[in-house]
Amino acid sequence: MKILHTSDWHLGQSFMGKSREEEHQAFLTWLLKTIEEENINVLIVAGDIFDTGTPPNYALELYYNFLTKLSLSSCENIIITAGNHDSIATLKAPKQLLKALNIHVITSGDENENEVVEVYKKDKLEGIVCAVPYLRDYVVRQSVSAQTMNDKESSLTQGIKEHYNNVYKEALIVSDKKDIPIIATGHLTTVGSKTSDSEREIYIGGTLDIDSDFLSKHFDYVALGHLHINQKVGCEHVRYCGSPIPLSFSESLSQKKVNIVEFENKTIKVTELDIPLHRPLLVLRGDVTSILKDFESVEDKNTWIEVHLNDENPFHANQVIRDKAEELELILLAVKIDKTEKALHKEDFDVISLEELKPLDVFERRMEKDGLEDEAFVKELVVNFKQIVSEVQNS
Repeated sequence: MKILHTSDWHLGQSFMGKSREEEHQAFLTWLLKTIEEENINVLIVAGDIFDTGTPPNYALELYYNFLTKLSLSSCENIIITAGNHDSIATLKAPKQLLKALNIHVITSGDENENEVVEVYKKDKLEGIVCAVPYLRDYVVRQSVSAQTMNDKESSLTQGIKEHYNNVYKEALIVSDKKDIPIIATGHLTTVGSKTSDSEREIYIGGTLDIDSDFLSKHFDYVALGHLHINQKVGCEHVRYCGSPIPLSFSESLSQKKVNIVEFENKTIKVTELDIPLHRPLLVLRGDVTSILKDFESVEDKNTWIEVHLNDENPFHANQVIRDKAEELELILLAVKIDKTEKALHKEDFDVISLEELKPLDVFERRMEKDGLEDEAFVKELVVNFKQIVSEVQNS
């Protein structure tokens, strides 16, 4: 059995006002070719297929065109699970139609949905996938009045662990004592994993106590999504594959990959396969002189650039930099003033573009402007604000 593990496509993402359609099309074309060349018979997409709950039409077209072509390939088993960015309704609508093409879409993980998928190769049962999607709070945690934040965190962790234990027990029944690998998927942040700036906080106010020891106890491989950097978590067979394209400038130096997982009975081999970079992201830091010098070295005009400026006269330097980028036909998406300079010119920094701020940044500035100093009250406001933002983003 040969599995390709990918996740976090974020089709339809708007990056500082720029479309990622070209990059995603290049990735999906490469992925189809790779599946054929590597003779993959199981594809796992571990959540966040789309960037928003209401993806643009071109993103839906990319998704369905890819699945149509994939159904004609050598890949017999396709398993797609929802992430926190995905709309259950959007993924669920064509679910029965896709199932006819042996494409399994698991959206919510509630009691009405079967998460145990049997994997066949030429009509022979080769393995079982416990296709666990992003588990929304209401699926795994009972709402109890007067719970403290610590109580909520504890019950959330316990609920997720119980969910995995239950789906594993179902997989054992389906396996009927055959010595075949049992694989799990997940869309969450595990203890000890590395994050980037582009992931949305997944459980507001809740810190999960789920690590590789728990996940590796039952499963022969765990295909994780949500974090955008390819990484192992504690052991060889618990892994994030990461996103296929850099989703923020914090990922500009991260080589994007998919994981190819080969099983010979229950012996596992994992290979990280590099994804070709279609559009580089470049972060430049320094004063106006060094930035202008770095501009001259940019060879690929397709590059998106973010500048972190540390200069004695930042606003004049900002304009000089933007003018030079235009002259050189470079794509400059943002100029950010270094925080040390920001402290020196604090009263001038209201002019920073909203495109360069996250919602929480704006909220924190407003609290600061209102002179809120009570730490406990501010912490409670932040948790409530994150909850509202999460509900809006996931509605």
